[in-house]
Amino acid sequence: IDEIDAIATKRFDAQTGADGEVQRILLELLNQMDGFDQTANVKVIMATNRADTLDPALLRPGRLESR
Repeated sequence: IDEIDAIATKRFDAQTGADGEVQRILLELLNQMDGFDQTANVKVIMATNRADTLDPALLRPGRLESR
């Protein structure tokens, strides 16, 4: 996933419908990543130039292992 920062920025109180939709997309992505079977050898590769803006939940151990 290139430019993951477009949908995975730190969460905040959504002021617009678009902000809320982006946050719902992030929550769904996190739920899907948590549902992967550890033995299934699923690799998720993400790229960003703005790692400082990513939601901390995305960077938890077990989700993204390398930076």
